[in-house]
Amino acid sequence: MLLPNLSAIADLQPFAEDMRQLRYTLHCCPELAFEEVRTAELVAARLAAYGYSVTTGIAGTGVVGTLRLGTSDRSVGIRADMDALPIEERNTFGHKSRYSGRMHACGHDGHTAMLLGAARHLAQRQRFDGTLHLIFQPAEERGFDSGAKRMVEQGLFARFPCDAVFALHNHPGAPAGTFMFRKGNFMAAGDRVHIKIVGKGGHAARPHLANDPIVAASSIVMGLQTIVSRNVDPGQSAVVTVGKFAGGTAPNVIPGEVELSISVRSFDPGIRQMLKERITRLVHAQAESFGATAVIDYMEGYPVVRNTDAETALAIEVAKELVGEDRVEAQMAPLMGSEDFAYMLQERPGTFLRIGNGLTDGGKTLHSATYDFNDENLVVGAAFWARLVERYLPLQ
Repeated sequence: MLLPNLSAIADLQPFAEDMRQLRYTLHCCPELAFEEVRTAELVAARLAAYGYSVTTGIAGTGVVGTLRLGTSDRSVGIRADMDALPIEERNTFGHKSRYSGRMHACGHDGHTAMLLGAARHLAQRQRFDGTLHLIFQPAEERGFDSGAKRMVEQGLFARFPCDAVFALHNHPGAPAGTFMFRKGNFMAAGDRVHIKIVGKGGHAARPHLANDPIVAASSIVMGLQTIVSRNVDPGQSAVVTVGKFAGGTAPNVIPGEVELSISVRSFDPGIRQMLKERITRLVHAQAESFGATAVIDYMEGYPVVRNTDAETALAIEVAKELVGEDRVEAQMAPLMGSEDFAYMLQERPGTFLRIGNGLTDGGKTLHSATYDFNDENLVVGAAFWARLVERYLPLQ
């Protein structure tokens, strides 16, 4: 059994306090999708100070730092996301958000701090041969028209060629400093559906003179529950969740319209298309059966995160060498969440992995108002990135 490589982690320990303070700076000043101006400036300044060639303005606020060493023509990209969420933070610690209605509730502050720590270490050691591109991406949380999609469309890999790309996300519920991987399909495609049910408003005491869209929408919600259970092979995975049901202003008024919002997750392209067709048909049919009409905005979001075998195997090997075999899960179960790094994996081989953020308590899960990145991960995460780069771009 491989034991932890304490020296590799110890090499990053001198940067621990700097990474922590950097994360606190990012956490207290969160910026939403495509608004990461201050964050991008901080990242660019750090990379330039470490000796990287810096390119800004990709997809608006995206930053790429490039470091070329030696003579090899091999190249690798490492990506970190930078955006925050529109959530009112309920934490009370000193580095809580200073801005109402936005916070780093997904740990992107930690992802950015880790990669900058690795950037500094790699520049100082200069123990690789090839080209390193560090990709700091905006707007991962958009769900559509995201930062990764825009960066790819704006020629990310034409401008910064990468033989492979890698990214990670913190994972609450698993011990801090543990690593989780999966070859093949890892995270689901994620689509969003916004529906407006249009009926006829009226007085609550005279429902026969109205055409109640709440009743129609309620029937639609119940009908949607059968789509996965009666249309998807039980051996496959899919989710249809109604996350928003909005309509009405008073108990004595039947509203004229009701809005529904749905999250749709899947792994198989055929199932994804079937879900779209089935949801569309069901919503229209149910609405019409109540004398109402449905207006549907079906937004196809992130594709499936599909990790390639060779790059995942290398990352697993690096993690085992770093923290020991007992702290690495090589083939975890697929996750129904979605991630826009999938757009980069459609263009280049690579892998997306998870790093444990500690056991959850008090509802401190991703996208919650009390979430915070675990500082124990800063050194081990930075050490993982540094070691992965040095293994992927070995000295000749």
